Amino acid sequence: MYDPIAERIYEISQQLPSNVRLIAVSKYVSVEAMRQAYRAGIRDFGESRVQEAQIKQKQLSDLPDITWHLIGHLQSNKSRKAIELFDWIHSVDSLNLAQRLDQIADEIGKIPQVCLQVKVLPDENKYGWSIPELLTDLSELDRCQHIQIRGLMTIAPLDLTIEQTLQVFQEINHLGDRIRQQTWLNIHISELSMGMSGDYHLAIQAGSTMIRLGQVIFGERPHEN
Repeated sequence: MYDPIAERIYEISQQLPSNVRLIAVSKYVSVEAMRQAYRAGIRDFGESRVQEAQIKQKQLSDLPDITWHLIGHLQSNKSRKAIELFDWIHSVDSLNLAQRLDQIADEIGKIPQVCLQVKVLPDENKYGWSIPELLTDLSELDRCQHIQIRGLMTIAPLDLTIEQTLQVFQEINHLGDRIRQQTWLNIHISELSMGMSGDYHLAIQAGSTMIRLGQVIFGERPHEN
């Protein structure tokens, strides 16, 4: 029986370097479609909304080896539930949110792995630090002992040229290098979460280690806006 999801996953996986982790973005995707992706080898799923993820996790509780990634904007008042539900939080976009997560992680006794969301270019539709802001906040972020800061995340603005998009991703790679050079930090940046369905080839070229793919795996989603 023809399985378009499995075929797309196979085609994408054949192109990926061994160090790149494929996260299937399953927001607005049915649980059955997620099961198809699971049968095709996917173990990493990305959700944007805490409530939607909570429902799906209950329905997929028979698949205990799934790693759940929060990739959407996280409101501070949902921090506790996010830590309970997700293994990775890619969208830590401010010092206040990082500190809030750190406090709750201490209370719960669970250490989430997180990425710091960065905006290379001004974009009123995106959250995150500018590069100078993040560099300024590093010393305070270093005080967060109950979250594990593992990487940087970015979303390239729409309507950039190929060259401009590649440059955005390269800037994040260079930022990771700059942070690693701060040897006094306990923050160890090893992951770059960047690249979506329309630009993941460029992200990989620039050093991405995590790509977040939805449409190219699941097709058009009826509730997507």
